[in-house]
Amino acid sequence: MTLSNQEQKQYDRHLILDEIGIKGQLKLKQAKVLVVGAGGLGCPILQYLTAAGVGTIGIIDHDTIDQSNLQRQILYTHDDIGKFKAEISVKKLSKLNPFVTFQTYIEKLTSKNVMNLFSKYDIIVDGSDNFPTRYLVNDAAVLTNKPVVFGSIFKFEGQVSVFNYQNGPTYRCLYPTAPNPNTVPNCSQIGVLGVLPSIIGSFQANEVIKIICNIGNILSGKLLNFNALTMTQLLLDFKKNAAIAIKTLDSNYDLSCGLVKQGFQTITIKQLNQNPEEYNLLDVREANERAIHHIGGQHIPLGELTNRFNEINTNKDLIVYCKSGVRSKIAIQLLKDKGWTDTILQLEALKF
Repeated sequence: MTLSNQEQKQYDRHLILDEIGIKGQLKLKQAKVLVVGAGGLGCPILQYLTAAGVGTIGIIDHDTIDQSNLQRQILYTHDDIGKFKAEISVKKLSKLNPFVTFQTYIEKLTSKNVMNLFSKYDIIVDGSDNFPTRYLVNDAAVLTNKPVVFGSIFKFEGQVSVFNYQNGPTYRCLYPTAPNPNTVPNCSQIGVLGVLPSIIGSFQANEVIKIICNIGNILSGKLLNFNALTMTQLLLDFKKNAAIAIKTLDSNYDLSCGLVKQGFQTITIKQLNQNPEEYNLLDVREANERAIHHIGGQHIPLGELTNRFNEINTNKDLIVYCKSGVRSKIAIQLLKDKGWTDTILQLEALKF
């Protein structure tokens, strides 16, 4: 494998680095990297890996672009709203670097497709935003012997690490089991500084390039914490937990992570509007979200529901709603765990 004249022009600033040069750039060209998620973290990861000349980049994401994404997902514009992130990202990335081959998977990563998918790539980059996917990525990477470049964000802080690198520590060595979903809100619930995903995603892309080119110190067994408000970084060491042995995948990571214990009956906004007087509504979003728009009913934020569930009206069937459907599922399960026996329905996801 060689670099064409055009590729040499494209990667000139890499080629003059002693640590990369022609040899390193050819390694990048031969590499196959799968990026899980084309959202806040995925956008900068994809842009920099494409610019760097990673030969084959896979993108798995089944989500579409929402206007609220544009504050931080810098690959997209208003013209892209409603379209699949994986498709739009490839159209734009191809213009950045025509020498890269892209593979798109517009589907959800699950226990059924993950093993076959991971087997096609050298490195997995986790740009997901939920615990079921993170544990699925970790376990499948261990079983297929692939390194995982991990990133996560929360409000003004981010974390980066490399898991399962040369049989090193894994995600479960840091977090053996998932936290209670009621205790860890996501970006749609708590917010996130718009530039933070680009910073953390750039760190992730940096680790990928280092792994491929075999340069620098890899963040294996180390967790980098970054605070955008104070501009401080903290590097924590952690060791492999030999007691953790991953032999098979869970059949349902939503279930094993405590996100969903059982299926719930759902109702559409159209069905609700046909007979609104037959139901009580419960909005479990935050106060600032409700102030922007709501469809009525009681308001008890999810974080307060454990202590305030006795305030809910019980004279009619209850419909619980949020924005994406995640919090309403958690709320319904919480109520059932509290002994709620009356009918509870989940309203379909609403794009407020």
